[in-house]
Amino acid sequence: MTIKSAEMILKSTFGYDNFRGRQLDIIEKIIAGKNVLTVMPTGAGKSLCFQIPALIMEGLTIVVSPLISLMQNQVEALKLIGIKAASINSTNSIGLNREIWEKINKQDLKILYVSPEKLMTEEVLNLIDDLQVSLFAIDEAHCISQWGAAFRPEYEELGILHVRYPNTPIIALTATADKMTREQICKKIFSDDVTTYLEGFDRPNIKLNVEIKKGWKNQLLSFMKGRSKENGIIYCLSRKKTEEAAQILVRAGFNALCYHAGMAGDQREENLNRFMTEPDLVMVATIAFGMGIDKPDIRFVFHTDMPGSPEAYYQEIGRAGRDGESAEAHMLYGLDDIRMRRVFIDNEDASDQHRRRGHQRLNSLLSYCEAPACRRKTLLSYFGDNPGFEKCDNCDLCLNPRETKDATVAGQKFISAMYRTGQNFGVGHIVDILRGNSTEKVCKLSHEKLPTFAVGQEFGVNEWKSIARQLMAREFINTDIQYGSLKITDTGYLLLKGEENFNYLADLACSTSKKTSKTSKTSKMIDDLKEGDQDLYLQLKELRKTIAAKRTVPAYIIFSDKSLVDMALNKPITLEEFGEIFGVGEEKKKKFGKQFIEFIKLAH
Repeated sequence: MTIKSAEMILKSTFGYDNFRGRQLDIIEKIIAGKNVLTVMPTGAGKSLCFQIPALIMEGLTIVVSPLISLMQNQVEALKLIGIKAASINSTNSIGLNREIWEKINKQDLKILYVSPEKLMTEEVLNLIDDLQVSLFAIDEAHCISQWGAAFRPEYEELGILHVRYPNTPIIALTATADKMTREQICKKIFSDDVTTYLEGFDRPNIKLNVEIKKGWKNQLLSFMKGRSKENGIIYCLSRKKTEEAAQILVRAGFNALCYHAGMAGDQREENLNRFMTEPDLVMVATIAFGMGIDKPDIRFVFHTDMPGSPEAYYQEIGRAGRDGESAEAHMLYGLDDIRMRRVFIDNEDASDQHRRRGHQRLNSLLSYCEAPACRRKTLLSYFGDNPGFEKCDNCDLCLNPRETKDATVAGQKFISAMYRTGQNFGVGHIVDILRGNSTEKVCKLSHEKLPTFAVGQEFGVNEWKSIARQLMAREFINTDIQYGSLKITDTGYLLLKGEENFNYLADLACSTSKKTSKTSKTSKMIDDLKEGDQDLYLQLKELRKTIAAKRTVPAYIIFSDKSLVDMALNKPITLEEFGEIFGVGEEKKKKFGKQFIEFIKLAH
């Protein structure tokens, strides 16, 4: 393969002028028959890393994908640009599957999408044995890791592929993998015979906010002000809460639906299809609304409860802003979230090692929530990604900096009250003692006679709760899962003895103003359009919406917003000029060129 042939396909088929990052290096490595693990942030162009080799190499490329909806969207997008692709999944009829296999046997198909469960059946593997397979691509490869946020046992079986087909290269792709997860992928899928390309985890267009939970319903409605025309996802911990939150939003005038595993499959499918096609729908969901939500114009992700790990958090916020436009991730969390997450981890049917790892991951997310400065730097550092900056200027802590104060004495008071009550009580009772509240429980236990009674009146109840959270985040204290009581760690005893220091970050309601968010390049291009060109851009969006509805595909599959901006700016009036528009390859030029050119002529 020459670089030129890959660049020609990039332009003629996909309509892009240049490769990004390490895309070309990865493509060359695959063409040379080598195995590759690719870790790239969402929106960085992972799919091109296997789609272009699929078009260059002789034979069939098999793509392993975890979700039917994801497969179907990608197949439709490929067909639209003239690539012969199909998916075999449980929604197919027997006749359709037979038709697909006939095309494969006639070498009339380039890319086949299939689930890991389907692929790893002996029946399908036997059929593949007789085919010329040029490449296996394993999408969402983090699903193979037992440490990850989306473990799928079926993915472990994919380790057979490199043994059964030793001469066929494999590429594994993910946007979410810490060091331990990457090591598991390398070992299980490749037996460590692989080159890893780590492109970083930063999604600079997503503004990061964390807010202490102080009445989630009002906080949600406050966040949603001014967002009635936006797509977004609201994650809740329970099915009941998703339904409650959706009802609250509908009553407030928002176009909102819910999605959880307890709903009928056809209802979930209908809600998903509406979310993918309607421009202003808010989906309130549990984590059942997970991988494969490849909609580029999701403007926000709101967590009403804390996720279970940094991986889960990163995966979930990664659904926002895939088009590169400004987006926002907003999380609420509190002490009850921490306790519930501890309970979930300890109740898992897993090894002690796995549970310990779960608590470590939760501690890392706690540290992110209670970070003293730049959340983005804290999050990227967790994944082993050195961001190269001290401030991102697109998180609540950078936009509204807060000073930390030495609170060693306050920490000692809190831990001393825990110690003197036998480490048998939760935060509320300890705060009552420190604040000098003679509650029935305090008096019944004679805790008003303790030396620590009323020694903490300099702080209010909420401030003491914040101190407790930050003591947990720094691992000075933790929670007994079974009874919910607080326990002192070894480090906590050092703090009590004055051999450790503790700094406190005062709570501050974070700003949710969109004015402080970074403006994306495409948004700036739209803002910079002349008034007439902006009108044309809006008209082109309506045309795109009409075409998408007729084809029953999401609008972004027809053209991206960036492509429409380019059309409004340059107003192509010949097919040759239309072919120079961003994102227009030969097939889209044939399918849509004449229609868009005529529309532009009439509109202009």
